[in-house]
Amino acid sequence: MDFLHPEERLSREEIESLQLIRLRKVIEEAKKSPFYSRKLKGIEPEDIKELSEVSKLPFTTKEDLREYYPLGFLTRPVSEMVRLHASSGTTGAPTAILYTENDLNTWAELMARCLYMVGVRKEDVFQNMSGYGLFTGGLGIHYGAERLKCLTIPAGAGNSKRQIKLLQDFKVSVVHIIPSYALHLSTVFAELGIDPRSLNLRIFLIGAEPHTEEARKRIEEIYGVKAYNSYGLSEMNGPGVAFECVYQEGMHLWEDAYLAEILNPTTLEPVAEGEVGELVMTTLTREGMPLIRYRTKDLTRFLPGRCLCGREHRRIDRITGRADDMIILKGVNIYPMQIEKVLMARKEVGQNYVIELYKEGHLDQMRIKVEIKDEYFVEDMRVLKQLQQSIAKSLREEILITPRVELVEHNSLPKSQGKAVRVIDLRDK
Repeated sequence: MDFLHPEERLSREEIESLQLIRLRKVIEEAKKSPFYSRKLKGIEPEDIKELSEVSKLPFTTKEDLREYYPLGFLTRPVSEMVRLHASSGTTGAPTAILYTENDLNTWAELMARCLYMVGVRKEDVFQNMSGYGLFTGGLGIHYGAERLKCLTIPAGAGNSKRQIKLLQDFKVSVVHIIPSYALHLSTVFAELGIDPRSLNLRIFLIGAEPHTEEARKRIEEIYGVKAYNSYGLSEMNGPGVAFECVYQEGMHLWEDAYLAEILNPTTLEPVAEGEVGELVMTTLTREGMPLIRYRTKDLTRFLPGRCLCGREHRRIDRITGRADDMIILKGVNIYPMQIEKVLMARKEVGQNYVIELYKEGHLDQMRIKVEIKDEYFVEDMRVLKQLQQSIAKSLREEILITPRVELVEHNSLPKSQGKAVRVIDLRDK
């Protein structure tokens, strides 16, 4: 590797020493906010003598952010803030994250590190197909690409034919795209009679929604690219919290900027090394609105061992889902990613599917509508019935119950320009 940011060269001992220093500083600064002045009462920075003692600190939740919306987490006056990102608030009170100028510079630097790590260079043309505005994905990635001095195209989400024209006209080599939209876009390429592998594409940055290794491999095959997984959330700035390196064996979490714990979501105690649990995060460098032990609800695990790239920053596995996304059906715990894993591994399955939960009498049931590629959606009902039964059998082996499987024509299910809506709960309707 021809370049490593200084903080990417740190040893484990140096990383943990830096984290302890920055954690104490965060406690000191956070107590200037209305929320933490109450929450951290009686706790002083010097009380934390080693990193494991982060467990002495209280958790922060999305409900806290909503309760103290809009300014209850600020450690500085609004006049020192230069950017605001916020959730839509469609499922409750909104949440807002505010940034100082230094916060934005730190975020852009972290994002540039992520992009450089997977091979993005000044010579690349970068097309950002993520939404802009209050959503962090657009501007966060954008500023990282510009920091690397790439020609950056803020295409935004949707308008697929325009996206493809930009890809062609400007010989785009790097794309940031939501995985479900990457799969949908391939169907538009097919409609236009264009082979995406004939373009100049070489790197896809995919994230913003959980996806399986099978979905990633399908994207790489369709476009002839390397697709790198990423992780971020607006409460921790946005994208750039963790990113894969060229070895694609887990996402390096930038531990100079974040302190991560993985806890049992029920007991809130640390899980054993390598076990899946809820990711809990503390910001270590944010000035205007630091967050301490924020419960992300995202499920992942630390990957053991050292990465071949040489970085000592710990790696987390891909997000397997959210603690609150789990479906309990007939006494069985099911995550949507288990279903995607099965479907995306089938050559007959197209790029879209929907999981519907409904009631039959007093019993909860699951129906999975699956798009089938044109060449497999034949008129022979016996063939389709066999395919339907085969998919249902594969799903049962994975999720331990047999869902109702409905095969539908390719490109017939509703599309989303943003994060895909995979689960529709019709039980109360």
